[in-house]
Amino acid sequence: MKIDPYLHYMAEKDASDLFLTTGAPASIKIQGEVIPVADTPLKPGVVLRVAEEIMNEEQCAIFEATKEMNLGLSIPDVGRFRVNIYMQRGEASMVIRYISSHIPAIDTLYVPPILKKLVMYKSGLVLMVGATGTGKSTTLASMIDYRNTVKSGHILSIEDPIEFTFTHKKSIIGQREVGIDTMSYQSALREAMREAPDVIMIGEIRDPETMQAALNFADTGHLVLSTLHAVNSNQALDRVINLFPTAARNKILQDLSLNLRSIVSQRLVKGVEARRVPAVEVLINSPFVAELIVQGKIGQIKEIMEKSDSVGMQTFDQSLLELFEAGNISREEALSNADSRNNLEWRMSFGGGTPELSGEYVRPAELDSTQEAGSDIEHDKAQETAGKEDVLDDLKPFSVVKIDRRSK
Repeated sequence: MKIDPYLHYMAEKDASDLFLTTGAPASIKIQGEVIPVADTPLKPGVVLRVAEEIMNEEQCAIFEATKEMNLGLSIPDVGRFRVNIYMQRGEASMVIRYISSHIPAIDTLYVPPILKKLVMYKSGLVLMVGATGTGKSTTLASMIDYRNTVKSGHILSIEDPIEFTFTHKKSIIGQREVGIDTMSYQSALREAMREAPDVIMIGEIRDPETMQAALNFADTGHLVLSTLHAVNSNQALDRVINLFPTAARNKILQDLSLNLRSIVSQRLVKGVEARRVPAVEVLINSPFVAELIVQGKIGQIKEIMEKSDSVGMQTFDQSLLELFEAGNISREEALSNADSRNNLEWRMSFGGGTPELSGEYVRPAELDSTQEAGSDIEHDKAQETAGKEDVLDDLKPFSVVKIDRRSK
């Protein structure tokens, strides 16, 4: 069995993934649907032979010892492929993700314009989160390419493996691949300060060492961009906090409150034209949000997000409502993906806020205990109001080009 024809077929059909598993026919995923591309199941030993053909000697040795391997493949004029090889029930299996060589312009995606502003900050931490296959890396690559197009500087990426290949535009972009250009994320991050970057992109945060390094870089005047596996902003914050032992959590909460810029969460929903479009949640680290983070009151953040669209925040349900009102997704698709189906249905029927949150925003009472009465609260409100002038225009969906190159 030769793998190249399958990879070309993936690109031709705009498929996001190829699945090779013993006992099942080779299958591809298109717009979220898994479709067989062969009539007969793969026989024992076939997938292992394919895997051994694409691994080098060192990778084969690692796979034999660990039973797992991640690597990247590149085919000229076709694109890059991210390969995961693993063992299951005593047989090798492979999942190959197609990553187009084309980085879509951010204006061709259904994403809020605030993302352009986030990638232009001088410093701070921006996290792109979502489940596997929700387009996190595609959106993040589009953000980086936007900055590369409009601002000079040095952008350094550390990835495992490299997914999108950038070209130098106004910025110089250095891309280091773990296992090829550096031995580990940790060693690459240790050297990063000597490479004078303005922006550091970390492919994925998986451990406390990488998270702490990201916060340290943000604290020392760098813009840090990274991805994390979480379904929304609240879960992302919980995951970050739980990376660290209990004794270190107060410090991490303080670091996050000072250095976090935003958490952007993304899901893919089926559009009316059968192509999937992103529903996007945006958390901005406003003064109110920073107070909740430092106190560890993560569960109260969503209430602030519901009432802070003027500074660029939005929940998933607000994003789904906009996509529905713009005619990009059906009513049922919006409701089936909602965090609160009843609240979203109420909004669709009557407009305005949710039943329990309609009316003017009231600051959570718990926050008042941390402030002296009056002046500090008014100062925070003034800061949030002042931020309105910097926020881009209304969140308007753009026409879609191609956003189904899924990322991890």
